[in-house]
Amino acid sequence: MRIIGSAIACMLVAGCAATNQVKPETMQMATAPLVCRADQCPLWWQRARQWIAQNAHYPLQTDSSDVIQTAGPAGGSGAPAYQVTRARHADGTSTIGFAAHCDRPLAGCKPDPWQAAASFKQFVRSGADAGAHPQLSAPQDPQ
Repeated sequence: MRIIGSAIACMLVAGCAATNQVKPETMQMATAPLVCRADQCPLWWQRARQWIAQNAHYPLQTDSSDVIQTAGPAGGSGAPAYQVTRARHADGTSTIGFAAHCDRPLAGCKPDPWQAAASFKQFVRSGADAGAHPQLSAPQDPQ
């Protein structure tokens, strides 16, 4: 009986992994460093706040010059909680970090944290409307 239970659990995990694959271009965008020059940083930080306000399911818990953080996640929700940090460097540049996590590791987050990170970074860099990122509003079919 244990063998059958283990086999079923493996199939469920493998099925989730197969349907939640991250496209290479999304992974590349999500992991690219977000570094702003001194003259860009105020605008990029403003865009970071705007993206969080438009996309977060949970209310803001912290909003300072170096940290933007939502409440959550809570109660097995698939909605991710977000944390954005700003590390200032001696040369006047700053690195803006992004993290998303939810309370359903096996069932997954909606939107996927990799897709959310890619969308966030693109929006912060360009100011492109968050609505231009359909992966945040509807899951994409794997190909």
